[in-house]
Amino acid sequence: MKKWLTLFMVVMFTIVLAACGQDDKTTGAGGGDAAGDTPPAEAETIKITHQLGETDVPKNPSRLVVFDFGILDSVDKLGVEVLGVPQANIPAYLSKFEDKKYENVGSLKEPDFEKINSIDPDLIIISGRQQDAYEELSKIAPTIFLGVDTSKYMESFKSNMNTLGQIFGKEAEVEKEMAAIDENIKALNEKATATGKKALIILANEGKISAYGPGSRFGILHDVFGFGAIDPNIEVSTHGKDISNEYIVEMNPDYLFVVDRGAAVATGEGESGAKAVVENELVKTTNAAKDGNIVYLNPDFWYLSGGGLTSVSEMITEVDAAIK
Repeated sequence: MKKWLTLFMVVMFTIVLAACGQDDKTTGAGGGDAAGDTPPAEAETIKITHQLGETDVPKNPSRLVVFDFGILDSVDKLGVEVLGVPQANIPAYLSKFEDKKYENVGSLKEPDFEKINSIDPDLIIISGRQQDAYEELSKIAPTIFLGVDTSKYMESFKSNMNTLGQIFGKEAEVEKEMAAIDENIKALNEKATATGKKALIILANEGKISAYGPGSRFGILHDVFGFGAIDPNIEVSTHGKDISNEYIVEMNPDYLFVVDRGAAVATGEGESGAKAVVENELVKTTNAAKDGNIVYLNPDFWYLSGGGLTSVSEMITEVDAAIK
């Protein structure tokens, strides 16, 4: 009898141990359910090479901070949601981003690092105005530089758009938008070239005037759109070449294109306040003035948000409309 009792106890002990082992497998160390055995899959990332380095970027990031208005215009066009933007001087056509539903992450030149850190973005996109903040922003979240290289405008622009397509799974949409832009540029270039006219593009700012030539921030007018440069030797610089009214008279352009920085920074609207500065008695003697070819370009597109799917399309439209 004692022998059978001992055997019975051994069997029961074995059953209890087996049950405990099964319970451990089911609940896991943290007391969760069986699903806890399989760790959640890590978000897919892609390596993006940009001007400031290489960055592993999450695919389809849902908490996006954008500092470049051209990129903001592009992701908006592609239907991508944005978490935070610098809300000062937002172009009028992007005014929806002034709404309180979007986080204000500082200004174009002064990111609010504390705010950005508090909203926990998973991707930050910057361009030239925030370049010095790259290292600090990279400590908060993956950060990539998608500014336009004006020395090779279209190549750089297309590369940026393709990068957005990769990140957000919008390759087909980007391809369609770029095909339309390429077609419109081809038609504009042929039209501008056929005129045989020479142009000068200037930036008016607080009573001062600076000129830009090929390869510059506004060089797309010559390098891509097809207008010959009245002065092809203007040195490329961010702030352009300081010029006088006498210079404009000496160059005597057939078309004078004007970007009003003051209007962009003060209001973000496209109304030009540069007319009084530009259209003086000296400039009125030029071919551009005589032929009615002084053209005031929308600073929203040309100064604040170049390099966007919408802004580049509008730049094409403006210049095309100016050609007589």
